[in-house]
Amino acid sequence: MQSATGEPNTRRAAGVVGLAVIGSRLFGLVREQVFAAMFGAGKLLDVYLAAFQIPNFLRDLFAEGALSTAFTTLFTLAWDRDGEGAAWELASLILTTMVFVIGLTCLVAMAGTPWLVEATNHGYHAVPGKFALTVQLTRVLFPFILFVSLAAAVMGMLNARFIFAVPASASTVFNIVSVVAGVGLAYALDPTASADWLHPVFDERALFGVGLGVLLGGVAQLGMQLPSLYRLGFRYRWRLNLKDPRLIQLWNLMWPSVVAGAAVQVNVLVNGNFASEINGGRSWLACAFRLMQFPIGIFGVSLATATLPAVARAFARGDMAAFGRTARDSLRLAWFLALPASAGLAVLASPIIALIYQHGRFSAHDTAQTALALQAYSVGLAGYAAIKVLTPCFLALGLPRTPMRIGFIGIGVNLALNLVNARVLGLGHAGLALATSAVALVNFLQLMVALSRRVDLGGLAQWSGFLARCFAAAALCAAAAWGVNHLAETLTASRLWRTAALAAAIGVSVPVYFGAAQLLRLDESAEAWRMIRRRIPGLG
Repeated sequence: MQSATGEPNTRRAAGVVGLAVIGSRLFGLVREQVFAAMFGAGKLLDVYLAAFQIPNFLRDLFAEGALSTAFTTLFTLAWDRDGEGAAWELASLILTTMVFVIGLTCLVAMAGTPWLVEATNHGYHAVPGKFALTVQLTRVLFPFILFVSLAAAVMGMLNARFIFAVPASASTVFNIVSVVAGVGLAYALDPTASADWLHPVFDERALFGVGLGVLLGGVAQLGMQLPSLYRLGFRYRWRLNLKDPRLIQLWNLMWPSVVAGAAVQVNVLVNGNFASEINGGRSWLACAFRLMQFPIGIFGVSLATATLPAVARAFARGDMAAFGRTARDSLRLAWFLALPASAGLAVLASPIIALIYQHGRFSAHDTAQTALALQAYSVGLAGYAAIKVLTPCFLALGLPRTPMRIGFIGIGVNLALNLVNARVLGLGHAGLALATSAVALVNFLQLMVALSRRVDLGGLAQWSGFLARCFAAAALCAAAAWGVNHLAETLTASRLWRTAALAAAIGVSVPVYFGAAQLLRLDESAEAWRMIRRRIPGLG
């Protein structure tokens, strides 16, 4: 049996998770790129995205959101206070309960799929066959939530024992398997595409092949983590007791954060309902948000994953000074890294999307519309990343209802902004993305103020100076990126040359940002570079 692992430096752990998340996001981008090229932005891709979003939304809301963070907290406390055996017993209890409850939920949801699709994509009735196809594919995809929910729980156990790389890499395996299996099954189920496999035109049958590939990817995401859990000493035992007080404790901790921890996902779901009235609107928003998830995952999720066990332990020891330092440092680093990413995405939106998505049936018009959504989403990127860091801090403090209230406010504000942007101002899908960004920033500010009342996160003057310097460095970064790319675009229209120009723009902007940060005396610049050096062979 493997002994308990030591507690690593939080930023070092975040670096491990960040690199694993980079791989996950890259392969996730490849997955969406392949499916976009197969189906184009329109009816078929809209159907796939809507069908996948419903079970994926439930996963984010209950599994990887509220349940995962709450379970990590309880598992950590059980290990520290009651010992290894009690922690493993708690793990078996929760896994068994998940299999029973989520399995039953899937059966009920599959029966009620037409009502779910009606509630989330009522606009699909305007296109013949679109609504019915979405219902059928959603039923195929519903078991996905069981596999990835179990994978999220296993990830929580591994993270609690300071094993980050393997669970963070599990989603990479999901993306690889879902693409390979999905494309293979699409050809197998669609004879028309198989007849001309070099230039296929996929129809509705191919969607079901892609759906089955996604299910296989979910199984692989769970399976790759189990050996690491076994080496830690876990031996699963079926333990179903729905009246166990530990489940009640988990539920009391979890249910308020269902809204707070997944406010962004709830708002995206609301946006998707509005976007269902625009044929292709859901596809444009999804492709743009996929690019947003890349930096969010690296800067937000990775820091939050590493921060939660550290602040939970600090709270258990009663060391609120360490709690505040950990939260403050993670939050500052999230802003330091997210701001240049936001600026870069805004000024390079069109060339990035053209390079990644404009293949097959994804047209130049789709690129332009997706770029508008990406620019709107980029406004709130730093807010998204900061929320990921702040929300688990309230769980560690045992105050989940604070982010719950803030999440409720955000959902209401998002709905109001969507109505104004889409129905009054006529901003279309870009207005929906802008509303989501605005809500993320508002929610971040509320969470920041609320946590500052409990722990020392630094004063207003300290944060004002820090953010002013970050914004200045990010502006220089964006100017450099735009200038290099614009100069190259005026010289030639060659796709190969523009790809090289985009790489050059990014390559120039990164040292510009870090150089400006050094001149502005931002300590996070040196810390970020040390994280990079530790993770690249030969530099550490």
